Amino acid sequence: MSHHSPAGPHEKAPSPFKQPRAVWAVAFACVVSFMGIGLVDPILKTLAGQLSATPSQVELLFTSYLVVTAVCMLGTGWISSRIGAKRTLIGGLSIIVVFAALAGASGSIGEIVGFRAGWGLGNALFIATSLSVIVGSASGGFAGAIVLYESALGVGIALGPLIGGVLGSISWRGPFFGVSALMFIALLATVFLLPPLPRPARKQKLSEPLTALKHKALRTTSIVGFLYNWAFFTLLGYSPFLMGIDSPIKLGFVFCGWGILVAVFAVWGAPWLQRRFGTPKTLYVNFVLMAVDLAVIGIVPSNHVAVIVCVIIAGAFIGVNNTLVTTAVMSISPVERPVASATYGFVRFIGGGMAPFVAGILAAAFSEHVPFLLGTATLVAAAIVLSTAHKALTAADRGEEALPATAEEEHLAEAEAVGNAD
Repeated sequence: MSHHSPAGPHEKAPSPFKQPRAVWAVAFACVVSFMGIGLVDPILKTLAGQLSATPSQVELLFTSYLVVTAVCMLGTGWISSRIGAKRTLIGGLSIIVVFAALAGASGSIGEIVGFRAGWGLGNALFIATSLSVIVGSASGGFAGAIVLYESALGVGIALGPLIGGVLGSISWRGPFFGVSALMFIALLATVFLLPPLPRPARKQKLSEPLTALKHKALRTTSIVGFLYNWAFFTLLGYSPFLMGIDSPIKLGFVFCGWGILVAVFAVWGAPWLQRRFGTPKTLYVNFVLMAVDLAVIGIVPSNHVAVIVCVIIAGAFIGVNNTLVTTAVMSISPVERPVASATYGFVRFIGGGMAPFVAGILAAAFSEHVPFLLGTATLVAAAIVLSTAHKALTAADRGEEALPATAEEEHLAEAEAVGNAD
């Protein structure tokens, strides 16, 4: 059984960008998929105005998308273990193409919310499977694969608002049709560049992602993901209403700056900090600093300049968190990686999906201070919960954890198949 040990503080880590073309095809599709997360940010105020919707109704564009993504991720392993990873990716991409186009053709906020939910189904099939495909196919080791995946997330999040702002300045329908067209290109790239992938030796049971939560390591890191993503999507979903910017293009540039920092710190900042200080210490400090950042917004939500600056700066913290929390989940979870990915995705996207909608309700019922102060509290709680897995994270940094390498995955699959035989 092979293990991957992270590079030491004086060792040069292998480049995550020397990859087979099949990996780049999936990474490109990841970029376009993650564009859908921040795509609607620049047009939130436009949608609210033109479709006579309240902020909390507009926030449902995040909630329907992410909550459906979360729930459907529970079944992605069950599907992919039966039809194969490539077919699952193609199915997910096809669903996104169709529902993104339908959202663009909608006539009401309710229709858009509904079609975003369908979009979330395709997103679930794609996200969980793409992570396992990249981890399994990428060169440069497990950590390099995670960096590549998170860099695709960062680039997608950076480009999403910019493209959304440019197309949204023409029409609020433009961003939806734009993603549909780009995702169609990603679909073609996946069809022609990704070779057929072998099906898993064992068909996954539908209940496995939920039963995997009985493992403390996975349960702990998933709760951390829930708390962190609550703050993340509070910032992403509600901050546009506090910036005093009505132009979709200008909002797009603000979130593009934010997304660039997400990408830079996901690709370069997080690995360097991990090698220099270790995963747990880096995440503790990062959660606290991000909590301070959200607290500033919560204290002065009417100061447009402060809100804009804090949102952009938050990209650095989010980039580090995304890479290191995902790495932690996949490193210390004692289950197969596809199961860990589905479990973690389910829990964290529930938090991410609920947060913007709750933010709209809290702001309307109390004040705009409350959602961001709540996000501050969830980040502090994330640091506290993470501390209960300190030893496991430290061991993972030393390469002592049982990473689910190929041989180990086969061993686990065989053991579980015997134990779960019907």
